[in-house]
Amino acid sequence: MEATPGGASDNVLEELQRYVGFSSDDGEALRELHPIACAHFERIADVFYRRILEHPEARKALEGGESQVGHLKVTLHDWMGSLLLGPWDAAYFERRCRIGRVHVRIHLPQHYMFGAMNLLRQELSAVLEEALRDAPARAARLGRALGKILDLELAIMLHTYREDLLAQAARAERLATFGQLVGSIGHELRNPLGVIETSLFILKGRPAAAEDARVTKHLDRIGEQVEVANHIVTSLLDMIRSRPLVRAPLRLAEVWASALESVPPPGHVRVHTQGLEALPVLEGDAVQLRQVFVNLLQNAVQALGEHEGEVRLTAEVPEDGARRVRLVLEDSGPGLDPAIRARVFEPLMTTKARGLGLGLALVRRILERHGGGIGYAPTGGGPGGARFVVELPLTQEPS
Repeated sequence: MEATPGGASDNVLEELQRYVGFSSDDGEALRELHPIACAHFERIADVFYRRILEHPEARKALEGGESQVGHLKVTLHDWMGSLLLGPWDAAYFERRCRIGRVHVRIHLPQHYMFGAMNLLRQELSAVLEEALRDAPARAARLGRALGKILDLELAIMLHTYREDLLAQAARAERLATFGQLVGSIGHELRNPLGVIETSLFILKGRPAAAEDARVTKHLDRIGEQVEVANHIVTSLLDMIRSRPLVRAPLRLAEVWASALESVPPPGHVRVHTQGLEALPVLEGDAVQLRQVFVNLLQNAVQALGEHEGEVRLTAEVPEDGARRVRLVLEDSGPGLDPAIRARVFEPLMTTKARGLGLGLALVRRILERHGGGIGYAPTGGGPGGARFVVELPLTQEPS
């Protein structure tokens, strides 16, 4: 086993290597196999992605769809090279973990991962057997090493899925605690806020208040802040209660137009839409989906600040047979810091000085209750910019 200092990564890698029985002798055997197999990498990559594109559920997990297959074939070619050449050290382990985390992020079901690895096992084994037909002992030795390294790859992938499972469990526990705390505090705050509102109403009705401009000014400021506090309490309670969805046929173009009326963008922000009018009629709760658009639009406008920029919403029905609509909302602002992207949909996660961090958490909750979802995807080109990808099913499932 080849390893470099890497702390916890080294410990996990060593444990997995022991589990599959991978040794330095196997590493030498894999390097011996490389010149035999490398001439077939391109063909194997073609077979690999042709098989994926034959299955709609696996195909839809490909980021960028068929347009990205050419790039992914090159990536798979490099992956097979490092599979056989190593070194199988901490850096190798971290690279494989990153691949596994991508699979988790795009929600690739584990059985597709097993199927893909089995296809590579079959193709590489067939190459080995054909090339060493007259040297069965050597073929057996190299075959054993190939089996171990592919088992190690699967073990690393499963390790990343386990990481995600533990993270989800921790998140669920945090949300449960958060919900209990919010429910208690939210309802308790309603009482003093109600008293303040009643007292404020009485004071405003006094003749002395109407005659003194300074008193009127301060009473108005108190009223504004009470309204802000009530909005905060309402947002917190919305996060923990499940208001029934009032399902009805709707057009997302009309829902978007209603959101724009509620959050009219300032003059220095241009808003563009594409494909929204062409979407089919969906079924859902127009009021709650309007809140999704309002929150996303507010975030985009706030990201631009005082700078001139644009917000763009594009919509389509992907041609992959998955029966869903996809909406992409982008802004020309600075984008999200990579350090917080993975947690951007968690309650109380915010980068705003006066933000609560509930907007995107509520967006995700509403979309999930509609059978959809949302993800953050960096624009990938040009300076900065945030890009949120929303999906909603064409056929709704009961909440």
